[in-house]
Amino acid sequence: MSLAGRKRGFSPRAAGAAGKEWPQLPRRRSWIPDSPVNPSPRILAFSGSARRDSLNKKLLAVVVEAARAAGGEVALIDLNDFPLPLYHGDLEDEHGLPEPARQLVRLVTEHHALLIASPEYNSLITPLLKNTIDWCTRAEPNPFAGKVAAVVSASPGQYGGVRSAQLARHLLTHLGCHVVPAQCSVPRADEAFDAQGALTDTRARKAAERVAAELVRTTLRLLD
Repeated sequence: MSLAGRKRGFSPRAAGAAGKEWPQLPRRRSWIPDSPVNPSPRILAFSGSARRDSLNKKLLAVVVEAARAAGGEVALIDLNDFPLPLYHGDLEDEHGLPEPARQLVRLVTEHHALLIASPEYNSLITPLLKNTIDWCTRAEPNPFAGKVAAVVSASPGQYGGVRSAQLARHLLTHLGCHVVPAQCSVPRADEAFDAQGALTDTRARKAAERVAAELVRTTLRLLD
């Protein structure tokens, strides 16, 4: 049985009702503009890597700028700012949904689309990315359903993290996301960026721009 389908003995919105409450983090400002009229698609971007000098964070930054140039309003977050314990059903039953997970659920809910950089660990997605998604799916309703999503990856190896990207795309599709077909996986990524963080390979740069453009375009179509 999937985590999203696991029987709940409480409402995640009433965290702590069955036991000690999770510590409350400062409430983050909403990424939704005050104006009720916002023609730009709102995109939430994050990487499944916690490393400061992550190659996937570098690639994500490139795609984020391309998405903004294509007309998207992108909020770039760092999962280091949302520390979560390893998912455990008993922990959830006792304490409810952790505050960082609540904040992430709210951010996912407030945005139309997701842009995710998926590093590859032993041919799989990272524990950080999987654990983050697992906790978020414990909310009701599922915050991922109906979102548009794009996945990119980078790796020092010759495949560019493509296996991780495929698994991330499969997981997001299973959760109800509309995953765009465009892909960008950058091999030998330790040599792919210049000192300013730009991609030096023209083909990789165009692939990043295609992903960004398709994400913005698809989201706009679904918003019409």
